[in-house]
Amino acid sequence: MKWLRGNNKVIDRYLEEARAALAVAAEADDGDDAAAAAALGLVSLALEMSPRTEAALELRARALLALRRYRDVADMLRDYIPSCACASKADDSSSSSCSSGDPILSPGRDRSDATGFLCCFDASELKRRLFSKTKSSGTDQWRYLVLGQACFHLGLMEDAAVLLQTGRRLASAAFRRESVCWAEDSFDKRRAPASESQLLAHVKLLLRRRAAALAALDAGLPGEAVRHLSKVLDTRRGVLPHPFATACLVGRAAAFRAAGRAADAIADCNRALALDPAFIPALRARADLLESVGAVPDCLRDLDHLKLLYDAALRDGKLPGPSWRPQGGVRFGEIAAAQRALAGRIQDLRSMAGAIDYYALLGVGRGCTRWELERAHLLLTLKLKPERSVSFAERVELVDEHRDLDAVRDQARMSALFLYRMLHKGYAFIMSAVQDEEAARRQKANDAAAAAAALTAKAEEPAIPIIPMPRTSVTPMSPRFHPGGVFCRDMAVVGSLLSRGGFDRGIPVKCEAMSC
Repeated sequence: MKWLRGNNKVIDRYLEEARAALAVAAEADDGDDAAAAAALGLVSLALEMSPRTEAALELRARALLALRRYRDVADMLRDYIPSCACASKADDSSSSSCSSGDPILSPGRDRSDATGFLCCFDASELKRRLFSKTKSSGTDQWRYLVLGQACFHLGLMEDAAVLLQTGRRLASAAFRRESVCWAEDSFDKRRAPASESQLLAHVKLLLRRRAAALAALDAGLPGEAVRHLSKVLDTRRGVLPHPFATACLVGRAAAFRAAGRAADAIADCNRALALDPAFIPALRARADLLESVGAVPDCLRDLDHLKLLYDAALRDGKLPGPSWRPQGGVRFGEIAAAQRALAGRIQDLRSMAGAIDYYALLGVGRGCTRWELERAHLLLTLKLKPERSVSFAERVELVDEHRDLDAVRDQARMSALFLYRMLHKGYAFIMSAVQDEEAARRQKANDAAAAAAALTAKAEEPAIPIIPMPRTSVTPMSPRFHPGGVFCRDMAVVGSLLSRGGFDRGIPVKCEAMSC
């Protein structure tokens, strides 16, 4: 008994020192990793002496949370995650659960015990369950609060909302039971922290905006969906976990594609793949977009990458990436059929050779004007500039130990540079077509103007009047020589003069001629 009491004193001393270290880590602005690591070491020593101490388990979970080891927290309390209870069993790297209570929110619970309870009533079993639930409701609320924060950082927003809501409800119930015997001046000193409540409100806001975006996209309002998802991605309250941000980027890419903005959709897919290169929905979306604009070689590159992911999933018996990370609705059961369809699609695309549809890439129609083309190109180049392509990484929290922020920035910059060059090629191609059309229109206008001017000049030209030659009156001449006679040596001219003078009408005319 003395040895047991000595052990309890040592455990209590370790736990007090661990609480002090965690308090120091919480007071620091960016978090003191050294103090949190020291607290975790002390708690580990206490757990070696007494593995089922509830206070030690709570301090261990909070120390792991302070060290941003969210996956370890999820592995430690995996029985309490609503949607990942079955998936956590297939994770090879998951450790055994240290929880001692009955998981209230575990969806994988066997219902056969409830059926047996209804068929055969057992008072002792009812008493055990009642006391276990009461105990969990009174002292186990920390499991839901800590695990809810870990699920938020892992991108499991629905699980985080359920866990934080349950933890807050259990904490409020425990506070009401304990406050019965408190004095009136002790309520302010023992008020519960509001950090979990603020996080719960933030999670609910994000989920509401994402639900509104999906509803707008289903209703055929892609602009409204883009607005809601942009608010989620551009949030200024803290940072977003990268699995949730990746799913939102793919959703906004689908909205951009529905709105006819292929370049913006490809840019969002590039950002999603920079955060998670093995995210199957992002690869599918970018391959479809590249095929729609006619970039067949780039589409084949994404499809080959997707085929490698399918092969790895069939070989390993699970989807790529950690089991807790969502894959955007992709299930393992559909991988085999998707792989067969993908092989046929790749074979069909390899036999195709076409030019890129730059009009669809820039979002302008055929026959667009120079002003429309320059405006579309200016907006896209300002928005998708490679220098600005890495700014989204500042608002995203990476929870994958195999990727760092520099790798994400490099990948995003390379993808943005490729898209930027494609936009410039498309601008040059369409501008040459626009210039040819403008030259043809100018030539046609010049020809039309020349024809109109010719018609106008011909219409305005004055008519030249035909003035008849006056006939000279010839008076009858006397037989003798008259001054009015004509003397000419050319007989042809003489004949003309005679005809004009009235010789044919019988008028006598004196004519004298001399031949040479």
